[in-house]
Amino acid sequence: MELNVLPVPALKPKVTDESQLVFGKLFSDRMFIMEYDTGQGWHSARIQPYGPFSIDPAAMVLHYSQEIFEGLKAFRRPDGSIAMFRPADNVARFNRSAERLCMPQVDEKFFLDAMIQLLRLEADWVPHNIGTSLYIRPTMIATEAMLGVRPANKYLCYIILSPVGAYYKGGIAPVKIWISDFYVRAAEGGTGEAKTGGNYAASLYAAKQASEQGYDQVLWLDAKEKRFVEEVGSMNMLFLYDGKIVTSPLHGTVLDGITRRSALTLLQEMGYEIEERALSVDEVMEGARSGRLQEAFGTGTAVVISPVGSFCYRDECVQLGDGKPGELTMKLYDKLTGIQYGREPDNHNWITLL
Repeated sequence: MELNVLPVPALKPKVTDESQLVFGKLFSDRMFIMEYDTGQGWHSARIQPYGPFSIDPAAMVLHYSQEIFEGLKAFRRPDGSIAMFRPADNVARFNRSAERLCMPQVDEKFFLDAMIQLLRLEADWVPHNIGTSLYIRPTMIATEAMLGVRPANKYLCYIILSPVGAYYKGGIAPVKIWISDFYVRAAEGGTGEAKTGGNYAASLYAAKQASEQGYDQVLWLDAKEKRFVEEVGSMNMLFLYDGKIVTSPLHGTVLDGITRRSALTLLQEMGYEIEERALSVDEVMEGARSGRLQEAFGTGTAVVISPVGSFCYRDECVQLGDGKPGELTMKLYDKLTGIQYGREPDNHNWITLL
């Protein structure tokens, strides 16, 4: 399939004060788009000016939520070069989500090449300050105008770019996590492992309640027993428990996080034993009280590594250590961001340079 590049009539002014960048508010000059029709396949691939597009009020995405997305970043390095972190893994996961949602898969090589070409055209949008990056959002939606519960026959796939500021503007701060004992994010056999908007919509009500009570995130328990911890709304969770790294196994309810994978690889290289097992909420609370739970942190594209300062469950809140980011948490954060920004060697071929 040919990729056409359309002219941009006028370029937007670039941000001059990168300290004012926030997440997901500003978008670059161009976007990638391609369309799908059953019987024809993907077609009309193009890079065009960023802007609204028109869909029918009966578009199936609006009624039956056939939608998937991804999130990854490009980083400006000290020498001015631009690096992407594990983009092929994101494209592969995009296709796994598409399969789960009965949506057409993309040609992974073509899609990645189109993403790289878009980034090269928009290179001036990659910010320079430490901790900043260009967020990349591939998305696919069902656009067929049809009221009826079945997979659509028409789809729109697009990629937009957004310069984002450093996640921790005032330094890394531990988060306060509320463990929900009523609401659940995903159940076995559902769509929990897919990166689809419905999973996030389902988490909003509990997240709103948690925020109103002064918490930063919700930690979800399994839907069947409401006993075993799984993940928070925007991060996978890892625990340093009895000197080992414990994290929820991937069994259909937990997102297969790219940052999670990277963290587990690096932690194993540091000499830590990895246990992918069901960790109960009782173990978390008792471990924090006794000191067996030494550190806990979330992993995700936006935060990279986010330290946990305390867990609150029912009527009890427990603090981890002195409530400050743990030594291992910070070491892992420095190692991972070092690879992304070129301060550390990339021994796993995770980096794609533009």
